[in-house]
Amino acid sequence: GNVTFSCSEPQVVPITFVSASRSYLLLPGTAQIDGLSVSFQFRTWNKDGLLLFTELSENSGHLLVYLHAGRLMLLIQKDTENPVEITEGTNLHDGLWHSVNINARRHRITLTLDNDAATASHATTVSRIYSGNSYYFGGCPDNFTDSQCLNPITAFQGCMRLIFIDNQPKDLILVQQGSLGNFSDLHIDLCGIKDRCLPNYCEHGGKCSQSWTTFYCDCNNTGYMGATCHNSVYEQSCEAYRHQGKTSGFFYIDSDGSGPLGPLRVFCNITEDKIWTAVQHNSTGLTRVQGAGPEKPYTMSINYNSSTEQLEAVINSAEYCEQEAAYHCKKSRLLNTPNGMPFAWWVGRANEKHLYWGGSLPGIQQCACGLEESCLDMRYFCNCDADREEWTNDTGLLTFKDHLPVTQIVITDTNRSNSEAAWKIGPLRCYGDRQFWNAASFNTEASYLHFPTLHAEVSADISFFFKTTAVSGVFLENLGIKDFIRIEISSPKEITFSIDVGNGPTEATVQSPTALNDNQWHYVRAERNLKQTSLQVDNLPKKVLEAPAEGHFRLQLNSQLFVGGTASRQRGFLGCIRSLHLNGQKLDLEERAKMTPGVKPGCPGHCSSYGNLCHNGGKCVEKYNGYFCDCTNSAYEGPFCKEEVSALFEVGTSVTYTFQEPYPVTKNASTSSSAIYVDAVVSKENIAFSFLTAHTPSLLLYINTYFHEYLAVILSKNGSLQVRYKLSKDGLLIFTIDSGNFANRELHHVKINREGRELVIQVDQVLKLKHNFSEIDFKAIKSLTLGKVTDSLSLDPEVSKANAYGFTGCLSSVQYNHIAPLKAALRHPSIAPVTVRGSLTESNCASMMEADVNTATTIYSSSDPFGKTDEREPLTNAVRSDSAVIGGVIAVVIFIIFCIIAIMSRFLYQHKQAHRNSQKKEKEYPENLESSFKADIDLQNTVSECKREYFI
Repeated sequence: GNVTFSCSEPQVVPITFVSASRSYLLLPGTAQIDGLSVSFQFRTWNKDGLLLFTELSENSGHLLVYLHAGRLMLLIQKDTENPVEITEGTNLHDGLWHSVNINARRHRITLTLDNDAATASHATTVSRIYSGNSYYFGGCPDNFTDSQCLNPITAFQGCMRLIFIDNQPKDLILVQQGSLGNFSDLHIDLCGIKDRCLPNYCEHGGKCSQSWTTFYCDCNNTGYMGATCHNSVYEQSCEAYRHQGKTSGFFYIDSDGSGPLGPLRVFCNITEDKIWTAVQHNSTGLTRVQGAGPEKPYTMSINYNSSTEQLEAVINSAEYCEQEAAYHCKKSRLLNTPNGMPFAWWVGRANEKHLYWGGSLPGIQQCACGLEESCLDMRYFCNCDADREEWTNDTGLLTFKDHLPVTQIVITDTNRSNSEAAWKIGPLRCYGDRQFWNAASFNTEASYLHFPTLHAEVSADISFFFKTTAVSGVFLENLGIKDFIRIEISSPKEITFSIDVGNGPTEATVQSPTALNDNQWHYVRAERNLKQTSLQVDNLPKKVLEAPAEGHFRLQLNSQLFVGGTASRQRGFLGCIRSLHLNGQKLDLEERAKMTPGVKPGCPGHCSSYGNLCHNGGKCVEKYNGYFCDCTNSAYEGPFCKEEVSALFEVGTSVTYTFQEPYPVTKNASTSSSAIYVDAVVSKENIAFSFLTAHTPSLLLYINTYFHEYLAVILSKNGSLQVRYKLSKDGLLIFTIDSGNFANRELHHVKINREGRELVIQVDQVLKLKHNFSEIDFKAIKSLTLGKVTDSLSLDPEVSKANAYGFTGCLSSVQYNHIAPLKAALRHPSIAPVTVRGSLTESNCASMMEADVNTATTIYSSSDPFGKTDEREPLTNAVRSDSAVIGGVIAVVIFIIFCIIAIMSRFLYQHKQAHRNSQKKEKEYPENLESSFKADIDLQNTVSECKREYFI
């Protein structure tokens, strides 16, 4: 007869394990005498989960298969003795289907992953392996008591299909019908796994991963942070870094915050009131050009290591920007030509050719000297256009923001005989953050500003500063048909962020322990994304609400954005709002306030909030768009009066500050009548300074009066510190601090405060001494001296001993009441009543103490490292050479030669020897110097600059 075979693929019926605690599938086994065979396919997003458990027959132990950290683990264990473990695969929680095959015969078990027999893993057991009677997939029942179903890890959440036990396919439809096995919390004939990373809601290049219920974003190395990598880790400007108390250095700034533009590395010069931002490019040095003509022009593209959009954002947000343009020429014309076309030009941000040079204005084909009418040849509008055979230059600033930055330079006139040029485009430099202090004042509850609709369907961040005296009010609101977003001060101590994306209103509230309506600036940042709703107020703990895993997630708004009020115009805000940012975009409150009744641009009173940022006696001064710290009466300097002013004293160095003579003393009036002079009797001394030395005895500070009284601070021979008062009534009073040797090459801080009769002395922030005078009569201060006293004063023997050596070391931040004598000597020697004798060199005491061979960190100068080069500096020293080391050596050699020539000339002149030879040398010196410089490019170097090069 005929035999017919029928072959069919097993029906693919997927199942979904839904619950993380109650889902399981129970299927019967065949209990073979010897051996075991199980296979299935799974798919999951979870790193951990139980896949299979069975109690092996013949008391041969139990078998577990589970995922742990994305790897497949097989464990056979009997009475915890001699367990057998096999590990396979990595990253198996990738949401893809993976197959598992387990085969055992006698003492040998094999685990195959994804049908790859070549990588199958084998192990042997002590006992024989028998198939189980029951197989549990995904988990164990809650009320399981008949057998020991083990679940050492979380339950499985995901999908399974194509389950075979002992080579027999299991029909899961029969399971669904109740005729095979048992189950709980399963979806049969459905794989309900969801790819939560498609689309990827991690922003700015964040890497997405997911579990069964949610997704996660890895923000490492993106420059952003937060649940969806939405928030930049960097500030938006150098002004913001300055406000954090940062000093000059290299920083990353993110001009649009959470917007699409990435961070940009810049140099922030935070040494003055104007905070400069410098963006370096690849060609800030002087570059020679030869052999370029109209047919073969010289072209150089300038690369800022950033995108055009990043640079435009920096420029647009600044108050002022500039780039220096310098063209050094020898028989090389710059702009003017007979037919009107220039010989050189530059290209700006819009890829447009610009025919004006630095110092001139757009649309005017001239250089700076043309506008100033100071060109070498008045027939031309640039120095270089005179076409002379000696070196000259046209240098100026390009300041028209819409044309910056310079992206290309083109030169076409260096191909003639003896024709040469060199050009330099400086770094892009800008100052001022137009947004940081951009503010509006809301004077009535009915006043508000309106802006276009906030488009933030998936993610939104809102940040601003506010100050108010009102108990409540709405900062901003935007409505949709059902959705809305609102931020308000709901009570004097509460800020509330309310939002509805269709799942019902959600409110995040931050409560402050102190009132927020104190007319001080406070910071608010609210954010909403697919994972969280959060609210941050000042430095208080952030309030975070988790978003639901399922449901609506798009914020749909259609009305105008109201700032300072609501659509119903009730509970409007009274006070000031500034620096408002929405999704990184800056809203110009001031411009909109100019055309809105009830709202005024700007907001005064910044010092009330930020005055405490001015340290060491610095005074906060209001500006229209911010504040600055006036350090005039402080011994410190810098934007926050925190930078020390220090100097090195050598043997014999003396700094004397002379006070104005009181009128009665100059007229030889009686002592009692001197009281009519307001400063004749000093009611207090507030003295502070720091010192570092290794020499004793030393005289640190000496104050004397017109009545032969004095105050002296000295170091004794043993290194102890002495404060000596000589008073007309109390005589000599000596206060000794002998807690250690203060001449130990370490920096020590001294404070001497006398208020009336009470004296307090602190050394290194530790109270060392208190004293009450019987009567104080310190009258008519004459002078204050640092270091050696050079006037013919009758000093007592101990002070005289110290004065014989003076002071050798470093003094820093010397303050006497409102006078800073050391700062006056270093910063204003020509206008301050201060006299300096000997060598006084500005230094940094703290860095001297911390100097160490092992210290290899980079210290950034307080000045802009991309600053302008002195025009007098020889061009040849600035043009790139083959070796910077050779250039440095040449500079030192030139300096030494000049010094030797100067010393020889002075010696010969003083002794009147070889007068004729001396005159000849003096005559040849400028000629040789001139010819030397003519052979290169510039003629205008000086000995002082040679000295500067030497110190560099």
